[in-house]
Amino acid sequence: MSAATPFPAREPRDHALDACFLGPYGENGALLEKLLVEFLRDHVYWRRNFHPEDPPAIATTTAYHPDYLAFESRIRRELHLLSAALKKSVPFHSPRYIGHMASDLLLPGLAAQMLTMPYNPNNVSEDAAPVTVDMEVQVGLQLARMLGYPHDPAHSACAFGHLTSGGTLANYQALRLALALKAFPLALSAAGVPDLELPEDDWHAFNLPPADGIVLLDAWQRWLAAQAPGERLRWFERVERERVEQRGLAGFFAAHPQAGVPRVLAPVTAHYSWSKGLKLLGLGRDQLELLPTVGTRLDAAALRDTLARCAREHQPVLLCVAVLGGTEYGTIDPIDAVLAARADAQRAGLGFSVHVDAAWGGYIATLFRNGDGSLRGRDEVAADFVDFPTPAVHAAFAALGDTDSATVDPHKLGYLPYGSGAFVCRDHRAMTLLSERADYVFPADAATDYLARYRNFGQFIPEGSKAGAAAAAVYVTHKVLPLDHAHFGRLPRATVRAAEAFHARAQRFALELAGTAEVLVPFAPDSNLVCLALNPHGNASPARANAFVRALHDELRSDPQHPLQFKEFFGSMTSLRRELLGKGETARIYGALGLNETRSEDGDDRLLILRHTLMNPYLIDRENDISYIDRYFDFLARRVRALLAAQPNTPPQD
Repeated sequence: MSAATPFPAREPRDHALDACFLGPYGENGALLEKLLVEFLRDHVYWRRNFHPEDPPAIATTTAYHPDYLAFESRIRRELHLLSAALKKSVPFHSPRYIGHMASDLLLPGLAAQMLTMPYNPNNVSEDAAPVTVDMEVQVGLQLARMLGYPHDPAHSACAFGHLTSGGTLANYQALRLALALKAFPLALSAAGVPDLELPEDDWHAFNLPPADGIVLLDAWQRWLAAQAPGERLRWFERVERERVEQRGLAGFFAAHPQAGVPRVLAPVTAHYSWSKGLKLLGLGRDQLELLPTVGTRLDAAALRDTLARCAREHQPVLLCVAVLGGTEYGTIDPIDAVLAARADAQRAGLGFSVHVDAAWGGYIATLFRNGDGSLRGRDEVAADFVDFPTPAVHAAFAALGDTDSATVDPHKLGYLPYGSGAFVCRDHRAMTLLSERADYVFPADAATDYLARYRNFGQFIPEGSKAGAAAAAVYVTHKVLPLDHAHFGRLPRATVRAAEAFHARAQRFALELAGTAEVLVPFAPDSNLVCLALNPHGNASPARANAFVRALHDELRSDPQHPLQFKEFFGSMTSLRRELLGKGETARIYGALGLNETRSEDGDDRLLILRHTLMNPYLIDRENDISYIDRYFDFLARRVRALLAAQPNTPPQD
């Protein structure tokens, strides 16, 4: 099977996906309408039967009152205006949209969210959301199973997860939890708690491996429970006074100068939310150390060198971030190598947490899971693809279960409405350290049962109020499409295959445009996101190449001043930066494009590239013999030639 034609032309269609979405043409509109009408009526019946002996508060004659009719008229007017304005929205539903990380929405989640919204549950606590709070707890366990974390609530070290507004807040939660766990042993030492096996000094206390920190936390809770009530309160308050959450960063590190202010290590490809999170936490942007990459994947050798330097210099590390599907390039970091480097660092006395930012690639893990949650072998997964997964990608997904926490975005590859991010930690016991008590919301007696304990989400999460409707959407979707390769995995299967077809077509496209433009896929895709670099043939100036790509992107982006139908396709643009690529990769990519590597005088060293997010499962419609991938490259070839024809006398620059 050649790279140019990676899959059979008449391969059977996967009809299991056809009921999943409203559809590019609104094909399932009648199904969605039927569901919404049925369950809206059901909601109205529920209201009427709550206390049927109560008289209606709104008289039936009110609907004929002039004021009522005028108000109804205003509602209709504003909704018509809103509906008209929304027609200028980006058509995420269409296979002609291959831009940002958005696509059509899964019908189970869309219907579940719309069904739940009139009930308006607030998942801050079970008092405000007795139904959807339980759903959110279950969503955390569903995601934990997908990642390979312990997911049996009867297990003392079971994972825990909760929804957030998006990946940024989930990443912030990872920072909060990592700092709380890292700092807690110092609080125990400073409080002088007896009978516990505490580290010998502040440096060792601050550098316990996360698992050892949880063991110590567990021992502290058991010791505290064994004390008489008065002593229990005294010791609890004594330790709380020493915690970083009480003293603040300035007071805590002033009291523990030997510990040192910790750093967060992340690849240079990491999302900007890590910078935001460190600023929000108060540690500051200076504590974020960005590591080089190889092919936009974290350089494991550079990580090892950095950790060795940190150990020598007594520089503590709070967290090491690995990216599972970067939001710019879709590439996957070697998580197994990160864990191996962490194990060596721990032997050198440097303990820290490992967090996986899987906001984009998290749901691709369904391809690697059997129905019982076990891991599929690489050969078994690879049978459906041409190159995916590479041994490195399979090893990364296989290692997920040994990390400490992860971010996953249901509103990305989970195909659910914004905003539904998720934070999942491997061992729920650490969440005790994030607990916040408000007596008017939470009961005074802390629940020990796993499910009962987390029915009061507000104690543990950054938000206060949070939409229970989002939890219902994610929960119902995961029940309709369980998170394994045979169910939900059908979606990433279709889109990863589309990415492989896109990659193959891009290689043909490069040959077709030889002598007109240089075309390069800068790095082979690890997921369903593929980038494309272009440069007019004979041009050596990065500035002119960037201007050319900007002009192409102008024809691929939404323009609310013109009807959507004027656009044939929608795409996005990003950039390659020298500090991200490194010297070797910069030389390879610039050389393949015929570009001069000399740095620009204005200091802008970015190379603009087109970015294609291939989320839509209908990009290749084999029943109707339509490939939107082929159509896109035909369109792109026309635009490339037209743009170059419009400037035929522009001399090559260097």
